[in-house]
Amino acid sequence: MYAFDYQRPTDRAAARAAFQGDARYLAGGQSLVQAMKLRLSASERLVDLGGVADLKGIKVDSSGVTIGAMTTHAAVAASADVRKALPALAELAGSIGDQMVRNMGTIGGSVANSDPAADYPAGLLGLGATVHTDQRQIPADKFFTGLYETALQPGELITAVSFPIAPKAAYAKFRQPASRFALVGVCVSQGAGGVRVGVTGAKAFAYREAALEAALAKSFTPEAAKAVQVPSAGFNGDLHAGAEYRAALVSVMAARAVAAASAR
Repeated sequence: MYAFDYQRPTDRAAARAAFQGDARYLAGGQSLVQAMKLRLSASERLVDLGGVADLKGIKVDSSGVTIGAMTTHAAVAASADVRKALPALAELAGSIGDQMVRNMGTIGGSVANSDPAADYPAGLLGLGATVHTDQRQIPADKFFTGLYETALQPGELITAVSFPIAPKAAYAKFRQPASRFALVGVCVSQGAGGVRVGVTGAKAFAYREAALEAALAKSFTPEAAKAVQVPSAGFNGDLHAGAEYRAALVSVMAARAVAAASAR
């Protein structure tokens, strides 16, 4: 690990003021710290957001579910309010990594990192979420822009992520058994905005699968999802799974998610 300056502000204004030069925000640290230990990432300054209390918390009302950026995966998974209002979101959070990762990792850190196999990005896209920052609101459809890249500007601070209530929604993933990342993960929802299908693990960053959305808009059934043949062009391929295998998994995981959503 390279040397760096460490700051731990206690409010948002101080966090923004501390973000100077070659700086990075530190959320749960489940990705950034590991990369820094391996010298795959280096920054002159880390601004630890763990002391900013108003970035944590969960709010559920008639308009939807709002999760503070520094709220851990474990807190989302355990929330009775989230389980009642949007069970798909609680179940997604509960499927991330292992207990240690869920106790430390945060929703803001996860979406800002835009890992191609992370779970939350599929959830944001599949549920039609909005990313709130200290400067603006960014629809999930415009947030993920590339491999480990997002629409965030340097120093822009995620404050919360909000999700509309979806009458039917679920997340299903095919896990890589060691890391528990998604070889492919699919979040489906059917709500006021129609059918949405968010996919992670398949390409360089999470995306919406239009062919599945069209098929499920006509028939929200597992059979309709299975019948869609997703082309493998642009899909990831590695020692765990080839592009064609991942493409086939998208329809399979979508079918499982639709079955789970319909059974609620």
